[in-house]
Amino acid sequence: MSDIAQSWLSRRLIKYLEQTSPGLEPFTPSDPSALESVLQPGDVLLVEGNTRVSGIIKYLTQSTWSHSALYVGPRFNKRAMDGKPHVLIEANLGQGVITASLSKYTSFHTRVCRPVGLSEEDRERVVEYMIKRLGIEYDVKNIIDLMRYLVPVPVPARFRRRMLSFGSGVPTKVICSGLIAQAFESVRYPILPRIELVESKEKRREILHIRHHSLYMPRDFDISPYFRIVKPTIELGFDYHSLRWANRPMPPEEERDDMPRPLAEGGNPPLVPDLPEPVAAAASIKA
Repeated sequence: MSDIAQSWLSRRLIKYLEQTSPGLEPFTPSDPSALESVLQPGDVLLVEGNTRVSGIIKYLTQSTWSHSALYVGPRFNKRAMDGKPHVLIEANLGQGVITASLSKYTSFHTRVCRPVGLSEEDRERVVEYMIKRLGIEYDVKNIIDLMRYLVPVPVPARFRRRMLSFGSGVPTKVICSGLIAQAFESVRYPILPRIELVESKEKRREILHIRHHSLYMPRDFDISPYFRIVKPTIELGFDYHSLRWANRPMPPEEERDDMPRPLAEGGNPPLVPDLPEPVAAAASIKA
């Protein structure tokens, strides 16, 4: 296929894959204030996307997560339309490696994966690795290969990871999880290494081998034994006694002032934890 034909096909395919899947809504969108309060540089943010390409990735990986980004903190003189600073670095279809604000994923289901025991020096090296790769283009070869999977067919589990381990092989072209995997690989931090068991007369040892970055998917940070799952609501303090349940009667009027405020007007109020200072604002979003 000529470069001109591939470029034209890539643009058409990107436009199709970026369209939102009809009827798909996040089951549990994250609390934006709580999420912002707990994130630290080096944290991996997993996202349950709602586009056609997200559906393909979730199917092939049998996972909730279709996208990953690295939190680096407010290091850029760049803000979103809502005024929020850009604090994420990610590789996006049709855009390449870019910065983004956390508010971009306010309405999405997300998960925070934190590397355990990573030194401050190595954490900064991971962040710098990502910053130096801003502007790199997305792997178009990866997009072309996705055409093979637009029609859902049964895929044996042992083949799914290999099916997504494609791409041009050019160092200056990346996909989202592969780029983050490379960043952690630069400081020899494990994600899901291949383990080789070595038997000897003295002892039994495990030798870790780094997988190729093209084999990593967003869900690997979730299931990795070396990343801790951070849940903002729990980290900031959670008391189930403070929740308002729709099927319970309202308390006496004199006690209502102490109740958490609902997140939205109209209908049955959702569950709202009584968050402590300094994130009390998280309980009154859209109030």
